[in-house]
Amino acid sequence: MKKVKKVVLAYSGGLDTSIIVPWLKENYNCEVIACCINIGQDDDFIKIKNKAKLSGADRVYVIDKRKEFVKDYIIPMIKSGAIYEGKYLMGTSIARPLIAKTQVEIAEKEKADAVAHGATGKGNDQVRFELTYKALAPELKIIAPWREWNIKSRTDAMEYAKKHNIPVPVTKSKPYSEDDNLFHISHEGGILENPEKEPPADILKKIKEIEKAHNKSEYITIDFVKGVPVAINNKKMDLLQIMYKLNYYGGKHGIGFVDMVENRLVGIKSRGVYETPGGTILYTTHSCLEEITLDRETLHFKQFVALKFSELIYYGLWFSPLREALSVFIDKTQEFVTGKVKLKLFKGNIIPVSKSSPFSLYNEKYATFEKEDVYSQKDAEGFINLFGLQVKLAGKREKLNKKRYEK
Repeated sequence: MKKVKKVVLAYSGGLDTSIIVPWLKENYNCEVIACCINIGQDDDFIKIKNKAKLSGADRVYVIDKRKEFVKDYIIPMIKSGAIYEGKYLMGTSIARPLIAKTQVEIAEKEKADAVAHGATGKGNDQVRFELTYKALAPELKIIAPWREWNIKSRTDAMEYAKKHNIPVPVTKSKPYSEDDNLFHISHEGGILENPEKEPPADILKKIKEIEKAHNKSEYITIDFVKGVPVAINNKKMDLLQIMYKLNYYGGKHGIGFVDMVENRLVGIKSRGVYETPGGTILYTTHSCLEEITLDRETLHFKQFVALKFSELIYYGLWFSPLREALSVFIDKTQEFVTGKVKLKLFKGNIIPVSKSSPFSLYNEKYATFEKEDVYSQKDAEGFINLFGLQVKLAGKREKLNKKRYEK
């Protein structure tokens, strides 16, 4: 093992990071600083801090990054329209660069020479953490215990924890790997590893089962200014309040459940069950507003950009030149994405019922099937002749070629 004096560990208090503290002390004989970032997970941070100390951490940082998480990560992602493989809203993916960035900040403050994380060698998170370290502090040594130690499974990890008297919130009957934050919660492992099996009902943490969701539909309105939500039901709120409020509405109505088999960056297919109540509402609402405020070419090109943007986030390339450049383009497209969208929420469904904007490009005079005097239908003939000229010429060539072949 390369000599390390001081390491900053991304610490959650879960199974993996709980056993990493004593493992680092045993194998690197170094100072361990546990770094726990509050990004809205449902945790008791006082207990987590005490647990880290009992596990052997020399110092523990608990830092509230919820506002930064929403403003600088979640909102830019929603403005982009990025959704990985058409289903995953990337609640874990978008959180990792912020956690790793905070680790780097603490490492600089503490003059540490290494950083560590609890991601496995099979997953995406190892890439997300380490690409952020490399982008922001390439001089730091990176320690990834799952790629070094002899622990090969979650069962082994639980045995190690038991041996070191470390309590963990995982049992053999519920061995799920979960990642929770303000935006979502993910579930992996256990019975979920078999895609033929339905997720157990008791797995849900943020949203209600459809059968138990509210039996009456509910209307809400969301106001946006330049692509950013600013009010719910005409009440202005800051972004953190908006996120919590939409999580409440989404959870109440069973909104935001996704069960998918996705393609990990490392090449493995994995099954994930995700709950993203407020995020699903925001994505839907923002998209509705773009329908009436973006011109066709910008909207269509932005959909291509969203695909690439989703890959950059999923692959851990948040702090990359391309992501930063694309964000400038995305912000430019949001200049007129201002307005109000009204939604009907019911039993897992988000039903847009109205959308309006002072910058709407929708013009009823042009769109109507009734009598109007702003559009000459005769103009369409010339447009079709010019637009279809290439198809016409190709068709003539095809006919001529068939005749030659017949001869």
